[in-house]
Amino acid sequence: MYQLEEKIWFWGLVIIPVIMLFFLVLQFWKYKAQSKFADKELLKKLSPNKSIFKSVLKIIVLSMAFLCLTVAMVNPKIGTKLETVKREGVDIVFAIDVSKSMLAEDIAPNRLEKSKQLVTQIINNLASDRVGIIAYAAKAFPQLPITTDYASAKMFLQSMNTDMLSSQGTAISEAIKLATTYFDDEEQTNRVLIIISDGEDHGEEAADVAELAHEEGIRIFTIGVGDEKGGPIPEKRNGVVLNYKKDNQGETVITKLNEETLKNIAQQANGAYINGKNTSDVVESIREILNTMDKTEFEAKQFADFKDQFQWFLAFGIFFLLLDIFLLERKTAWLKKLNLFNENF
Repeated sequence: MYQLEEKIWFWGLVIIPVIMLFFLVLQFWKYKAQSKFADKELLKKLSPNKSIFKSVLKIIVLSMAFLCLTVAMVNPKIGTKLETVKREGVDIVFAIDVSKSMLAEDIAPNRLEKSKQLVTQIINNLASDRVGIIAYAAKAFPQLPITTDYASAKMFLQSMNTDMLSSQGTAISEAIKLATTYFDDEEQTNRVLIIISDGEDHGEEAADVAELAHEEGIRIFTIGVGDEKGGPIPEKRNGVVLNYKKDNQGETVITKLNEETLKNIAQQANGAYINGKNTSDVVESIREILNTMDKTEFEAKQFADFKDQFQWFLAFGIFFLLLDIFLLERKTAWLKKLNLFNENF
């Protein structure tokens, strides 16, 4: 387990592409200036020991120095001592729809990003509850088992996208079935499944599976993201919209928020449906729901002591700076023999 103490210093990494750009501009200016002074063959005779490789190497070393110094200022810490603590809370599993319809932008910035924002804010408002994460489309895939490590939960959450599952379509029942395996039968905790989706469901058994889950002590709450008017599904490459998804007749597919499906699923499992348009309303609704539930005591392991690691990165940063100072741009004897970039001709 690690912590990053001062993340704001990561902005210092911006200096690395600036260095690279300055180097390229300087090389271009040198080339232009030298071309006016003499031709290429004459320049080689006037400065036979000049090495392009060494110049590039110096820039790489300098960039590594700034990288290490930046990480040193961020001050990563490593957990060194685990301790067992007793907590009281509820076990919550988030099932997040990652099908292609979640790319629709009828809710800003799109349905999937809105879902991730909702879950992040809910987690930020938890105290001692345990959380797990499931991703699903036509199949369900475990992302994170039940844990009290909220930092890891948010990290896994941010990495979720519509390309992570090869099987497309939407089967909410698969997510419910997988969620039932997340909870420990030996620990009689209150069990909550929160499904975040646009309500599209290509299966027909979600309500029945939800009822079976309720018989196992799981309450299901659903959060709908999207708009009832709907929107097209963009097809992007490198963040640029190239087209919109078409059906077999060549018509643009319009995907709509299906609240009825989500309401039915929640009703079958003694839960409730929440519209996900307003983030603060969703967070407050979930908070009120959890507050009405009995908290179960359980043991959890957590790091109680963290040790600074900045000194290692600081040492490497200083080393690279010194190396850059003493690294000359002229060729060395062994470098001449290697003849990198055909510099001897």
